[in-house]
Amino acid sequence: MNGKDTGDFRERVRQSFARQGAMGMLGAELTRVEQAIVEIELPFDIKLTQQHGFLHAGVISAVLDAACGYAAYTVIEPDASILTIEFKVNLMSPGRGERFLFRGEITKPGSTIIVADGRAYAIGDGPAKLIASMTGTMMVIRGREDVTG
Repeated sequence: MNGKDTGDFRERVRQSFARQGAMGMLGAELTRVEQAIVEIELPFDIKLTQQHGFLHAGVISAVLDAACGYAAYTVIEPDASILTIEFKVNLMSPGRGERFLFRGEITKPGSTIIVADGRAYAIGDGPAKLIASMTGTMMVIRGREDVTG
């Protein structure tokens, strides 16, 4: 996508995702890793809902952020890392479903700043339903021992 040597980005994303305590606590699963696209799935769990029984907006935002961040991770060189510096989430429909799919895709790659768009879908009876979208800005981090992988 950008001509950079991204190395074995799939394995780097998988290893980094496995170290994410937040995604593990939520029960999120990395299901697709391609150049500039990452998908994460999450089963419905009553512990992740708000007072009306819908998937909590904070959970939706966190998983969309992870999907967009890891999509950015696929387009950078192996010795760099990613930190989110800004995002905006639009909640379009209640988070009601048996499972949820979160897709992050790179909109604008860059050497320092990367923009990604995310979509969250509820999966249940019938076709998948778009429940949220995100636009996120990620910063590429290089040369910091405290921010790796």
